Amino acid sequence: MKKLTLVATAVMGLLSTTAAMAQSTVTLYGLLDGGYNHVSGLRQGSVNTIASGIMEGSRFGLRGTEDIGGGYKAIFTLENRFELDTGSVTNRPNSGAQLPDRLSSAALMGLPGAVQPVLNAVGASIGSTVGVNIAGNLFDRQAFAGLITPVGAFTFGRQYTPGYLTSATFDATQTQSSLAVGQIATFPPAVDIRLSNTVQYGIQMSGVTATLMYGAGEVAGDNAKGRFYGGMAMYKGAGFSVGVGHNTRNNELGQKSLTDTVVGATVNVGPGTVYGQYAKIKDDNPTGLSTIAATVTPSVGAATAALIQNAYINGFKQDANLMHIGYRVTSGVHTVVVAYNRLDDKRPNNADTSSYGATYTYALSKRTNLNAVLTRFNNKGLGQAAPGGNGFLGGVTSSAGTDSTNIAFGIRHTF
Repeated sequence: MKKLTLVATAVMGLLSTTAAMAQSTVTLYGLLDGGYNHVSGLRQGSVNTIASGIMEGSRFGLRGTEDIGGGYKAIFTLENRFELDTGSVTNRPNSGAQLPDRLSSAALMGLPGAVQPVLNAVGASIGSTVGVNIAGNLFDRQAFAGLITPVGAFTFGRQYTPGYLTSATFDATQTQSSLAVGQIATFPPAVDIRLSNTVQYGIQMSGVTATLMYGAGEVAGDNAKGRFYGGMAMYKGAGFSVGVGHNTRNNELGQKSLTDTVVGATVNVGPGTVYGQYAKIKDDNPTGLSTIAATVTPSVGAATAALIQNAYINGFKQDANLMHIGYRVTSGVHTVVVAYNRLDDKRPNNADTSSYGATYTYALSKRTNLNAVLTRFNNKGLGQAAPGGNGFLGGVTSSAGTDSTNIAFGIRHTF
């Protein structure tokens, strides 16, 4: 698939050590995606913007390979993200630093109203971290080097995780647009898309593609803190494919944190392909919240500070099922995708979200196409998700249970 070739070249595209290649090559590549984006249901009402990354995040990169003989190749990828509308390398959602009501209201968090000013301050601090590449890293999308051998590929650096690659494979949108399954599970994030400080092994043979990944937390004196493990296996047959992926990561205290298991399948039906996936999401020890009590103790005292920290931990916990069914068909220059997604929150908060809609792509050439997106988000209970795009987060709607509609028109060019 084109999408997987872009996001996991070292594993998916370069494992064949028998292919005829130049002795050494370096390729400059990229993608520019932008256009008009309309989102309803936000705190400021309906928002109309020129956005970057409607179908895919804009990027450019360098990809290199050197054939060193004997079935061995050295490879590297350095991939930058940027905003086509502003030239920046970061972006924030339309809702800014706003948190969902379930993570900002004293009443919904089970706390006395007197602590609301403290929650406002903590929420502003957490909200300031919501966005894409807030740190402004030069090669935020990918940065790795590795070696392809006769027994598989070994890569090191910042890479896509096995669980995410599995989800991307069995998403009819190929993670493109607000209709992608991951769009309804972005806050808190239901899957680690990419991680730094990782080592990955990948192999591809006889229709089977498999990877194993280890991520180092790099905390002196305790290698359990921030540690990550992941793996996936997929099989592609005649007219169908199946796969499973798994991610698990520890938090800053070394406790088991975000864990995902994704199973998916595709089958060719008529002129197109049916895609389906099911993911189990679990996080009993959310990351990055262990210092809240120490921060607010001077304002409210140790006992109340502990209650506030526990309320945030409970609010950020995840126990949900994520489901996707979609159909993708290409006929000549036309590509149509229809899909339905559902996040079933099993916690008392019951922050359920579902989405459905369609995308249309018209190919002007092999490298340039026009795109249209129509997606509806339905939020139930304390659900509050707003549509984003492949290159940016949607954030949250004006209040819990408020629905949202996304209409977008854009142009995409690859080089």
